[in-house]
Amino acid sequence: MRSIINYLKDIFWGVMSLLKGLKVTASYFWRPGAIVTEKYPENRKYLVMFERCKGELIMPHNDKNEHNCISCGICQMSCPNGSIEVIPKTIDTEDGKKKRILDKHIYRLGQCTFCGLCVKNCPTHALAFSTKFEHAVFNKALLIKVLNKPGSQLKKGVEQ
Repeated sequence: MRSIINYLKDIFWGVMSLLKGLKVTASYFWRPGAIVTEKYPENRKYLVMFERCKGELIMPHNDKNEHNCISCGICQMSCPNGSIEVIPKTIDTEDGKKKRILDKHIYRLGQCTFCGLCVKNCPTHALAFSTKFEHAVFNKALLIKVLNKPGSQLKKGVEQ
């Protein structure tokens, strides 16, 4: 007899929980101006994405075409599926020392899982995510990007 009472109590509280959830849903249904769905792609011209949106990996450059990447390769090592490749080159400085600088920073957008480990682990904060999210292309080669701009240099004051 006791198990039947517990069974009926469970059914009662389950129905009460369901009605509580339906109350929230119904309030959105009848409330004017409570539209939470974006009408994409009709609103493409004035759509504003949130700052935390992970659209595509970028390497920010300043107005002097300088970046923060010291070509340490930590982003490449922390990428779980190998979508980042850092290609450094060695140059001789004025005082005769050898210095490693960034030649190419290759990013394969088609392989990226947008986990953000590369951005989180970068010691110089050289990488960031942009809010650009439309990446549909017919040619997969267009999804391979070189993040450093042509002729870019390491920003002065960034330590290696």
